[in-house]
Amino acid sequence: MRVGILVFDEVEVLDACGPFEVFSVASRFAGAEPGWRGFTVTLIAASTTDHRVRARGGLVLTADSTLLDAPELDLLIVPGGVTTEVERDRVVVDWIAARGGTPTLASVCTGAFLLAEAGVLTDQEVTTHWEDQGDLAQRFPGLRVTDRARWIGGDGLYTSAGISAGLDLSLHLVGVLSDVVHAERTARQMDYAWRR
Repeated sequence: MRVGILVFDEVEVLDACGPFEVFSVASRFAGAEPGWRGFTVTLIAASTTDHRVRARGGLVLTADSTLLDAPELDLLIVPGGVTTEVERDRVVVDWIAARGGTPTLASVCTGAFLLAEAGVLTDQEVTTHWEDQGDLAQRFPGLRVTDRARWIGGDGLYTSAGISAGLDLSLHLVGVLSDVVHAERTARQMDYAWRR
């Protein structure tokens, strides 16, 4: 399974690196399970030229690819952070829109703003970080923004609440894309109390 995580300047570190860790840890068990090959995780820079991004707090990430050479994906994860600038970048927004046919799409935290700006989220029930729920509902009135769950979705389209909720959503997606035993084993290996 090919997983892509979009990264951009001011991306929230755990929004991007949390899912990366979940899918990487899940893949450690691939050799022990006949017929299951695990996940290949690719960081994709929200740029056409530069692989490096500076995350919130100053952490520098070097992505595997840019928008121009990103591979085909089975799952695209759009993390959050300070998304104001990247939401205005038509190249990035159009790239996300063009990836709307990816079998599974997910956002973490304010990544929901990017999916909505790209027209991927239109009238679904969604969630985001609790501080940003009102803004998301105001800017995209067709969405049904809820605070009732750490993550919400189905049929290949998911959103999560803030930051650490991306771990819970990612574990759920491991279960959806492989099986729940892999997800439970991954959570245990990470010593993480999975909140389903």
